[in-house]
Amino acid sequence: MKSLSNLRIGTRLGLSFAAVLGLMTITTAVGIYELRRIDALSAERDAAIARSDQFHEWQSNVKLNLARAVAVAASGFQAGAVAVIEPQMKATTEDISKLQKTLEAAADEGEKTAFADVATKRKVYIDLRKKAAEVFKEGSIAEGDKLVAGPMTEAATAYLGAIAAMKKHADDAAAERAAQVDGAISEGVAVCASLLLAALAAGAALAWTMTRSVTQPLAESIEAAQRIAAHDLTQTVPDTGRGDEIGALLRALRDMQSSLTTMVEQIRSGTGSVAGASSEIAAASTDLSHRTEQTSGSLQQTASTMEEITATVAQTADSARQANQLASSASSVAQRGGQVVSQVVQTMEQINASSKKIADIIGTVDGIAFQTNILALNAAVEAARAGEQGRGFAVVAGEVRSLAQRSAEAAREIKTLIGGSVEKVESGARLVADAGSTMNEIVAGVQRVADIIGEVMAAATEQSQGIGQVNTAIAGLDQMTQQNAALVEESTAAAESLREQADRLAALVATFRVPGSAGFSAPAATPTKPAPVRAQAAPVAAAVIARARDSARPAAPPAPKAEAPAAAPARPATPATPPAAPSNRADDDWETF
Repeated sequence: MKSLSNLRIGTRLGLSFAAVLGLMTITTAVGIYELRRIDALSAERDAAIARSDQFHEWQSNVKLNLARAVAVAASGFQAGAVAVIEPQMKATTEDISKLQKTLEAAADEGEKTAFADVATKRKVYIDLRKKAAEVFKEGSIAEGDKLVAGPMTEAATAYLGAIAAMKKHADDAAAERAAQVDGAISEGVAVCASLLLAALAAGAALAWTMTRSVTQPLAESIEAAQRIAAHDLTQTVPDTGRGDEIGALLRALRDMQSSLTTMVEQIRSGTGSVAGASSEIAAASTDLSHRTEQTSGSLQQTASTMEEITATVAQTADSARQANQLASSASSVAQRGGQVVSQVVQTMEQINASSKKIADIIGTVDGIAFQTNILALNAAVEAARAGEQGRGFAVVAGEVRSLAQRSAEAAREIKTLIGGSVEKVESGARLVADAGSTMNEIVAGVQRVADIIGEVMAAATEQSQGIGQVNTAIAGLDQMTQQNAALVEESTAAAESLREQADRLAALVATFRVPGSAGFSAPAATPTKPAPVRAQAAPVAAAVIARARDSARPAAPPAPKAEAPAAAPARPATPATPPAAPSNRADDDWETF
């Protein structure tokens, strides 16, 4: 059991399942072996029964042929009876021969002698049957009846007796095989049942051992954890020396108990240091006084900055008016330039239309030239055919002359149109020159507007900087004032929280029982009063905010965004105190503070 406890739970479970699977495998293998053995014996039994049935069929066929032979003899070997019975006897004889060969092929050494005896007796019987048939055919009915009733019947009886002896031997073999099958079944059931009982017993013992090896130490772990949960640290968790997961759990519980004991003792020894929080409250009050003095200086800086903002705003307004006048002049110049550009566009449209017409005329000339070539070709052909007769050639020549005149007229029109296009292009060039001069005037006006706008931007930049300083001062004043209020609230809440936490800490530590301690109680903390706040800053701050709002209304369009003002003074870190109730910090804090 000791070595078993050093194995991990997973290893133990794996070995247990492997053992159970091994027992199942052995039981299944033995069962399969017994089933195969029973199946083989059953096959031998079935073969023996089939062999016995074949001997029975052989015996029945012999008796059937004997009865047929006697029936033919009794009819006096009439032709009708012979015609019906003889084919049947022949077919049955062939079946007997096949059965004999089949049985003889599967015979052992002991049965081969019996088969030889049966073959001899069969030959004697068949020879006597053939001899009786010949006697009947010769007409000797009496002699044939005597042969049938005497020697043939005796030979048939001997033949059937030999077959019966072999059948009895086959029946005995089948019975023996059946008994073997029954015995194998009983033996297989007994073996499988024994193995099953053994596997169940081994599995139950293994399950009990595995369960006990896990539940018993687990119960010890639960008991130790419950003691620790009940704040009882007086009893040490035992070290069982186990190497499994439960042993590791017990060691972890022991380490946790030791750590908790040390921590509780340290908390008990350090609860007196909570009183040091009162010094932090005093430091916060001093910090509050210094920030109030800084607020007064920020107000003075704000007043001087507001004067600079006033002058800057006036300059910005003048620059904005000048920019407006120049913008109006630039607008007029831009309108004239637009008209000139419109004329240029119309002229270019006319040129485009003329170009299209020229293209059409050129197409006509091209078609005429093509037709002229065709007619000239026809004229040549006609002239070649006519020989001396030039009547057709004259007609073709007239057509060629007419086409040539049309070509000349089209060429003159092209020349005229091209001349007009040249004149219009010159006019368009003059208009473009006028548009260029107009655009130069626009550029000059725009340059002047840009200069004025630059002045406006510079003035707006100065104004933005001044406003940024005002905002910075006001933001710093607001932040400091809010910090002062927060410090007062935090001072009050810190004193009360220190007292409450000291009481709770003492009560909590007292619930733990550690070795060599009978309880503990911490001294109650006495809350301190916060330092008074200078309320004179509120009226001055309100006045500064009102002046800043009045001066923030610009007389000209807003200037581009100036650089971001300097960041407000960072709030000093407050002493590490417990969280206090949040305070409402809205715009009206100036009045309520």
